[in-house]
Amino acid sequence: MNKAITDGIQFMPTPFAEGLQNYSSEDGRPGQPTYDGAANASLVAADADFGTCLEMQKTETVQKLRYTGETPILQSTYIRVTARIKAISGSLPLVRIAAWAGDSADQEVTGIPVTATDVQITGYGEIFEIAAIIGPGTRTGVDLAWGSVPVFAHVGIDLTGPNGGIVRVDDLRVEDISSVFISKQLGIVDVRDFGALGDGVTDDADAFEAADAAANGRDLIVPAGDFYIGRTITINTPVKFEGTLTMPVEARLELLRSFDYPTYADAFGDEEIGFKKAIQALINSVDHQTLDLGGRLISIHGPIDVQAVVHNKTQTLDRRIIANGQIRSEASANWATHEVTETASYNPNIDQRKLTGVTNIGGIEVGSLVTGNGVGREVYVLSKDEGAGELELSQALHGGIMTQAFTFTRFRYQLDMLGFSKAERLIFENVNFNMRSNSSGIMLPQDGNTLIFRDCHFNRAKDRCITSVGTACHGMTLERNQFISDEVADLVTSRKTIAVNAQTGDLKIKDNRAVRFKHFLITNGANLIISGNHVWQGDNVASKAKTASFIFTEPFACMTLSDNYIDNSYIEWNNEHAAFPENAGSSFSGMTITGNMFYCSAANPWFNFISIKPYGINHYLNGINISDNNFKMYGDTIDDAVAVDTTFADLYPGIAREFTMSNNTFDNVTHQVSNPITVEMNQVSANATWSKHVGNALPFGLRAKFVTALAPVGEIETNTGTNIHEFPAITTEAGGDQKTIELNWSTPVRGTMMVTVKGDRVLTQT
Repeated sequence: MNKAITDGIQFMPTPFAEGLQNYSSEDGRPGQPTYDGAANASLVAADADFGTCLEMQKTETVQKLRYTGETPILQSTYIRVTARIKAISGSLPLVRIAAWAGDSADQEVTGIPVTATDVQITGYGEIFEIAAIIGPGTRTGVDLAWGSVPVFAHVGIDLTGPNGGIVRVDDLRVEDISSVFISKQLGIVDVRDFGALGDGVTDDADAFEAADAAANGRDLIVPAGDFYIGRTITINTPVKFEGTLTMPVEARLELLRSFDYPTYADAFGDEEIGFKKAIQALINSVDHQTLDLGGRLISIHGPIDVQAVVHNKTQTLDRRIIANGQIRSEASANWATHEVTETASYNPNIDQRKLTGVTNIGGIEVGSLVTGNGVGREVYVLSKDEGAGELELSQALHGGIMTQAFTFTRFRYQLDMLGFSKAERLIFENVNFNMRSNSSGIMLPQDGNTLIFRDCHFNRAKDRCITSVGTACHGMTLERNQFISDEVADLVTSRKTIAVNAQTGDLKIKDNRAVRFKHFLITNGANLIISGNHVWQGDNVASKAKTASFIFTEPFACMTLSDNYIDNSYIEWNNEHAAFPENAGSSFSGMTITGNMFYCSAANPWFNFISIKPYGINHYLNGINISDNNFKMYGDTIDDAVAVDTTFADLYPGIAREFTMSNNTFDNVTHQVSNPITVEMNQVSANATWSKHVGNALPFGLRAKFVTALAPVGEIETNTGTNIHEFPAITTEAGGDQKTIELNWSTPVRGTMMVTVKGDRVLTQT
């Protein structure tokens, strides 16, 4: 900065040749004596060293020379006053730069230094150049630190020491040298002061590092320009970018004191490039675990391959957080879905997760969704071996041995992390994934665990919000997120978007809200905790068609669903990802469904809130608790709240174990089932055999397997009125459908009994 240049301010005193009336022998103030006509001063016209100069004799203890003009003193401006002097004869004096300081009221400013260090003149004819710097701050190199009060000065020199000597003085010089001190005065170091050119060609990496090293706690400024940085650099001080950087893909910009997305966006002058470079630094950083997006909107025009961006790592195992901003997909051909149909063979007896003999395998992308006959939902290509013509799948196929055409569809994701072989402890917090029907959201890495999405907003996914191809979803937490479909206005029957899928277990799905997807969650995992979610999948037309919001494809579930709001949708539990879907022993077990609100505004009579769908025979219920739920139909009436979908096979109802369904409430549901169920047997005329068909009172078509309690209501008596106090023999599973209970008495009796019937077998230790 130079005010004389930028603002046209005049700092330089007039030459002596223009008259000594411009130089005072006191402080330079108006009315004070000048050297014009003084006995001890005169002009010398042609000094060999100085040209026209002032010759003066020292006659005072402090012989002053002050310019009568007012030299401006500006905030944030540093000036250097320079004088050149030589002794001609007589005693050799000392010389120093000096000045008088005035404020805005034209008064002297006191309490500040007004004289610099004395310099001894040591010989005759030798030129001595003295200088002093005047500025507002106490900085290294500043001789006269004046603060902010002075607004002008009368600058000059003092001669001290013995009197009588004659000296000659060259014209005084006053220069604005703020460019040297402005960085210090503002706590800023400019990279240009250390050799950075900013021409877009020269590698300025060394200059940046030198400036950073010299900053010593001050901020670094990168001024306007295009600065090429050819390698990874680390900046340890806060930095502000006015200019922009260009760097090779593999080179990292590590900003240790300004690590946030807005700074990276400024550094590269591009939202998308800045975001990529910030992610690159985050994954490699040893100093930062959080990339704060600063509430900013990041517009991207194509999928971000996160591993390719990071470049030097195929795994990320340290805790890393991306938080507080919005990623928005802009319209672009880069989001186009890639789809091919090829022929392949599947033999679960050889490998349950492999397709072989794949035609044109080179055109199939890893991460593609696989569809075809016998393929369950959300089966993806995990890897491929082009030489062997084989594809590794995320799940087994239930269709048995086959050779057929399969379709492979690769969706495009804002953040595609499939290039990482493993990732752990990644957290997305308060991020709005705004896909705008252009893209999907996030493709998870191949393997890993404990990924967290908290307080995020997934808006208008083209196909998927969160996709797992491998096992990186293990232990994943989804908490307090919003999932808003791009198909809000579409009928349920025409929707195709799925919010989340998982290929493995230990998920924690808590307090999320999802609106009008085809399905909210499809998971093959066990050991899940699902609570507090509101999933709504209705439409604006009373078509009465519904889809499942939660689909669980692991029969041995070991999971809890509690306190959820299942709205105009249902829960489906199946085994569609089993290579051999016929039961081999574990069956449908380990499910607890408690305290949920099931609500539907319009449905066909055959609609069910909980549907179990075996893909093979011999399955049964084992260790299941469905309690304290509210099943509510508004307007329409349905037959059953819970049922078996027999599209492929029925449950085997005679082997149910440890199954409880109790304390539920039903509204507009015809069969209000429970297990156990207490029924009334009212025998009007005496009979030795009382018979009661429980019908559909037991859930999931269970048989009347056991009677666990009998309680008479009043007296049990013969036809003649004689009371009988005996316990009848009990026959269970009577009748063609095995849903009839019989009480067998020793003699014909009449009366009323309350009978508690169970459709399952209670296992006890002996």
